[in-house]
Amino acid sequence: MSATPRPHDLVWLNHASALEDIAEPWVAQQWRAALPVVVRRDVDDQARVPVGVRGMKREQRAAGWVQARNIVRSVTPEMLVDREVLLHSPFVSQPPVQGAIALTLHRWPWGWGVTGSTGYALATEIPVLHAASDLDLLIRAPQPLDREALLEWQTRVAQLPCRADTQVETPYGAFALNEWLRDGRALL
Repeated sequence: MSATPRPHDLVWLNHASALEDIAEPWVAQQWRAALPVVVRRDVDDQARVPVGVRGMKREQRAAGWVQARNIVRSVTPEMLVDREVLLHSPFVSQPPVQGAIALTLHRWPWGWGVTGSTGYALATEIPVLHAASDLDLLIRAPQPLDREALLEWQTRVAQLPCRADTQVETPYGAFALNEWLRDGRALL
């Protein structure tokens, strides 16, 4: 892998032993290298990539680290919003996927993608979605974005057939779009 993984990217590892500094015992029992881990926001002094492992239960999440050389595949949130991919997903009838499809019908002036359980399901085809699943969205904002365009995005998101939250990622950190639009400020 040559590109530097970014937060929310799903990455596959070359071997289960590539996971470092994981203390939760369920990880050794449930996780295998055929499953991706998600890149987190963190840094360490060894230049490792911070990752999170998803368990079978919602409350099962574990933080760990991997060496970049052990990453063999990466899927970004932006890769998951190709309309044709969404339309041919085994989860096309699920409300979060329907919501993502609806957002692809408009050309947005920024890169965006799907994260969370919907992103995981789309990337792996593992059925982790259910009727009440929400849609976690990410907007990449390397430059300041137009407030009116963000208001239009939020208006469309509010009309989706499921609960949806948008996180805006900047070079300085990320913030919840709805909080920023409501309060005019955001905690990074």
